[in-house]
Amino acid sequence: MTIVVTGATGPFGRTAIESLLRRGVPAGQIVAVGRSVEKAKDLGERGVVVKSASYDDPASLREAFAGADKLLFVSGSEVGRRVEQHQNVVDAAKAAGISKIVYTSAPHADTSDMILAGEHVATERALIASGIPSVFLRNGWYIENYNLPTALDHGLTGAAGEGKISIVPRAELAEAAAAAIHADGVEQQVYELGGEGVTLGELAAEVSRQSGREVTYTNLSPQDYTEFLVKVGLPSEAAAVFADSDRAAANGALFTGTEDLQKLLGRPVTPIAEVVRGALA
Repeated sequence: MTIVVTGATGPFGRTAIESLLRRGVPAGQIVAVGRSVEKAKDLGERGVVVKSASYDDPASLREAFAGADKLLFVSGSEVGRRVEQHQNVVDAAKAAGISKIVYTSAPHADTSDMILAGEHVATERALIASGIPSVFLRNGWYIENYNLPTALDHGLTGAAGEGKISIVPRAELAEAAAAAIHADGVEQQVYELGGEGVTLGELAAEVSRQSGREVTYTNLSPQDYTEFLVKVGLPSEAAAVFADSDRAAANGALFTGTEDLQKLLGRPVTPIAEVVRGALA
């Protein structure tokens, strides 16, 4: 049973592959797909099959997927280009006869008005239309998005107000993805995945408690937060997307609860205090 993992040279895909290996999947039955095979050289040395492919190159995807049974489809990072890129992945999977796809989506993708959700729901619809049995992992917000060591000196800034955000380590979501693709059957098609829900003010308070330093949260309007992000070096388009995500979070768009993540992990989610401790380490 061959499992293809896309985005294998990024932190999510690589962590998922490590989790598959820990679950006993033979290295030779895992295909690590990424744009730079050099970055996955160590995986190849351990017996994982490494193939180069790009979401922009349908032919490379068809070659990478040939002969495989399952696909862990890690969403692309190029916001604004993912509808076409992801369609290329879906088409290549169908051509290869893939029997199951697990796709990393966004929280409440089918009902959210968040900019980031649009490309994900389009991909979910493309997967449904393909007829390939698919599982949608609607991943919550990474703790890594907040760069907590920097927050010790500068505090946290955002536009999420009092909205609860289900914050989780990236590695925990990658572990859940490995569990979903490894399983012969899963209980449902859609999983809303996240950790304990906290406001950004509560996150700042927990950072303060653990560090012994006063860390505050400054809440801005989405427009002001966009301008703030541009000032600290983010491209304007990316800044607008991040600010929009906070705008949506203020209305509950990034709150998922923990039930679905616990189902896939087979254990409780990591408590927020431990999540913060790991991020500060």
